[in-house]
Amino acid sequence: MSTTAAPALRAPHIVTTTAELSAAIAREIEALAPSGTAATLGLVPTMGALHSGHESLVSTAREQNDVLVVSIFVNELQFNDEHDFESYPRTLDADMEILARAGADIVFVPGDEEVYPDGRPLVKIDSGALGEKFEGASRPGHFDGMLAVVAKLLHYSMPPASVGRPVAYRAYFGAKDAQQLVLINRMVADLNYPVDVRSVPIMRTAEGLALSSRNQLLTPEQAKAALVIHRALLLVKERADRHEPLYLEDAVGLFEMEPQVELDYFELVDPRTLQELAFNCQDTPFTGEGLLLVAAEVGGVRLIDNMRLGY
Repeated sequence: MSTTAAPALRAPHIVTTTAELSAAIAREIEALAPSGTAATLGLVPTMGALHSGHESLVSTAREQNDVLVVSIFVNELQFNDEHDFESYPRTLDADMEILARAGADIVFVPGDEEVYPDGRPLVKIDSGALGEKFEGASRPGHFDGMLAVVAKLLHYSMPPASVGRPVAYRAYFGAKDAQQLVLINRMVADLNYPVDVRSVPIMRTAEGLALSSRNQLLTPEQAKAALVIHRALLLVKERADRHEPLYLEDAVGLFEMEPQVELDYFELVDPRTLQELAFNCQDTPFTGEGLLLVAAEVGGVRLIDNMRLGY
């Protein structure tokens, strides 16, 4: 009985400067055949410490694009606590194995001096009212810092003007960070970035816990307790699917019965504006569209999740 060896994975090309990134993108696009035809370029921004959720995100982008760039940059401006920034895992070797398996062509790993050559930016992107609520309320300035680096990464990875073919440009973000995704879409629209922002569905464990690098900080008992988040989301979704009143207080009550989980918020909002939809979730049948947002703390670990209703 003979066996066929699996094809060798192509190692992604690592670049550390914006000049190297632009040149690598141009080479990859120009190498496509046939010459001169339209091409597609995808970007997946990350902070590294990749897990299977990231792998799914990158694999999706790989399937949809001719050339794929993944960035790895731990952005200090997104951290409220210096200790959290310093202790954030840097696992480049393991990340590269995942990215090779998922099919990345180019991995952009800049240093702080490349992204912020003059230190912290003096001109900033303000996330406004959208960035002050929910996660922004518990992490002041987080979304301003996130938008600062995403704006730069979108700019750095744009198709070079020198390539001899039209290129459709796309950027990919996980749906788990729902508020982040709303803000990025708003920034791209308001600042007229020539990029198509695409959302990739949440990856979950078999039990329903949304995959996150923070999950590894939970004990097995805490991870089991955290499943109340998914149960609460499903309770409301099932009522929405039946066009029944949602009675969000029933979902909140599930958290009250789980002493290891401390609920921060459980809200139904407009998926585009993040405005609360309280009028449409109590004693009237649910209609239209909505986005359930939840954040809770389990054993000192903050977990977020969400679920779309009416889709």
